[in-house]
Amino acid sequence: MAAHNELGKWGEDTAAAYLEEKGYQIIERDWKSGHHDLDIVAKEDSTLVIVEVKTRRSRLFGDPEEAIDYKKRQSLQSAINHYVKSHRANHDVRFDIISIIGMIGSQPEIEHIKDVALI
Repeated sequence: MAAHNELGKWGEDTAAAYLEEKGYQIIERDWKSGHHDLDIVAKEDSTLVIVEVKTRRSRLFGDPEEAIDYKKRQSLQSAINHYVKSHRANHDVRFDIISIIGMIGSQPEIEHIKDVALI
């Protein structure tokens, strides 16, 4: 596996553990349907929480969440709509970003940005 893929997997594992520690129930990880994909689908109380995880080794090229540009936000909105419809989800839906800064084997810096507007 390429180093960037390993870092991304580690970031998603770290984010999922963080969410579980905060009381979230992880429903799905790395959900895919056609060209739609979501990193983490979780529940917090009665809210369905869709989480995009961005992992970087450092802030040298900016904060990880800055990588979610307009096109990516459109893609995420489409994926969320598809997920909600295909699962007939009758919950409030929220979109969060978890930013992970660090290296595999280190103590990461985690920032959880809740209720992010997509478009």
